[in-house]
Amino acid sequence: MASHPKHLAVLDAVAGKAGWGRPAPDVNGQKVYRGLAQTMGFGSYVAACAEVSVSNDGELKVHRIVAATDPGHAVNPQQIEAQVEGSFAYGLSAALFGECTLKDGRMEQQNFDTYPVVQMRHMPKVETIVMPSGGFWGGVGEPTIAVAAPAVLNAIFAATGKRIRELPLKNQSLRRA
Repeated sequence: MASHPKHLAVLDAVAGKAGWGRPAPDVNGQKVYRGLAQTMGFGSYVAACAEVSVSNDGELKVHRIVAATDPGHAVNPQQIEAQVEGSFAYGLSAALFGECTLKDGRMEQQNFDTYPVVQMRHMPKVETIVMPSGGFWGGVGEPTIAVAAPAVLNAIFAATGKRIRELPLKNQSLRRA
């Protein structure tokens, strides 16, 4: 990563704010685990740390996501924070529930009443770090969609010892390996 300083910068920022290297605090008696993800997309450098718990019955709860974005320039940092938060709603919807199925040659998911998305009870706390380094103009909503699922899946692996290789998570058993 030393040869990729912008990748490392967002990853370090997320790890620092999330408390990587220290155990995550338990939530309501549930042990919490962390997972990291980092990528460069849409011209921006992004990273995320997800904190999750998985009950003995395999029920997933995403408690917190810390995200860092380096879009080069940041004209309106408050708007960037809002777009990052929204991108996690979108990314988690796809990871947790998103699938399109066919029945009798027709799509079963026609609208929001048949295509589930995250609701307030599913949405974790999202903490956003906006860290413009200058010199380029990158995207701010789309890039963090790409780290939502990998960060959560890495945290699930830490919690259960199982690598999930297919989405959506609603179709997977998350009981410990």
